[in-house]
Amino acid sequence: MMTNVLVVCGTRPEGIKLAPVMQALRARPERFTARLCVTGQHRQMLDPILKFFSLTPDFDLELMRPGQTLTDVTAGALTRIKGVLEAVQPDWVIVQGDTTTAFAGALAAFYEKRKIAHVEAGLRTGNRYSPFPEEVNRSLISRLADLHFAPTETARQRLAEEGLTRGVHVTGNTVIDALVEARRLVEHQHASAFEAEFDFLDPGRRLVLVTGHRRESFGAPFESICRAIRTLAERFEDAQFVYPVHLNPNVREPVDRLLRGAPRVTLIEPVDYPRLVWLLSKSHLVLTDSGGIQEEAPTFGKPVLVMREVTERPEGIEAGCAMLVGTDEARIVREVSRLLTDERAWARMAQAKNPYGDGTAARQLVSVLDQVG
Repeated sequence: MMTNVLVVCGTRPEGIKLAPVMQALRARPERFTARLCVTGQHRQMLDPILKFFSLTPDFDLELMRPGQTLTDVTAGALTRIKGVLEAVQPDWVIVQGDTTTAFAGALAAFYEKRKIAHVEAGLRTGNRYSPFPEEVNRSLISRLADLHFAPTETARQRLAEEGLTRGVHVTGNTVIDALVEARRLVEHQHASAFEAEFDFLDPGRRLVLVTGHRRESFGAPFESICRAIRTLAERFEDAQFVYPVHLNPNVREPVDRLLRGAPRVTLIEPVDYPRLVWLLSKSHLVLTDSGGIQEEAPTFGKPVLVMREVTERPEGIEAGCAMLVGTDEARIVREVSRLLTDERAWARMAQAKNPYGDGTAARQLVSVLDQVG
């Protein structure tokens, strides 16, 4: 019996984490008909991911317009996904994570009485406004989903605390599946080109990769992050800081004002996934507020300092491969300085076991779908 599956995707992180799922589904054509619907929530950032993983959308909703609010995006996605559901009549709708696209996809599927599978289920911070709106999105999706693919045992426990125990499967995170494949592709197809492209990197200096864009940090907290980076760059002549700067003006303005021209700080345009994978592989440590990078960097053995007040990924903190440092300038400077001067402290984090999976999450997910039909 064939199972008809619609995978709904809108942002770059979703594209990365759902690419292995699409590939695993399409590897079973005798069992699954899998279609990909993209909303275009991250138009410029999603398309290269799909191309990198050789995926072509079956439906492209081209959702985004200048100046849209969260309400506009949610309403538009809900309406347009409804049309796709009516056309496809899927048995299952798969969404990932906590984006507006994922929430709208799950809600539209619920309204059409379609079964819902939630990839990366069970992540929680306990603060409904951090991250915003993702924390509430993921909680609401959990109330709608029929299958919950939890990346870790901690995530499963969080679901159980909310009374969600049926249809829960711990699989690991599909981001590790994607990263294993991406690393192979980068090493075989792009390494020499990236070496030439990033020739400004000094092999005699340790690379600190920085990513920061969280909405809840806009304003004073983000300025504090920037001042910390500048202080560190001025203090450590044997380190270099590379920051792919997010397109959001709330990020660009303080970064340009506080970091442009700082010694040993290189501000670059946002990089696509293959280049990010390459930069991760070359880095000494990572400063980030990204959820995905908290999971990806440990695969490369790179310590991660998380510039947020809370994280929905406590497993990395507990395993010792990540540390929560918040947005306080003094604390960021103190903890990065420690890792740049204390080789044993750096090694303890670098050698900690990655708690997020072994690269088989997508195959496990598809196996569950095969069993439940």
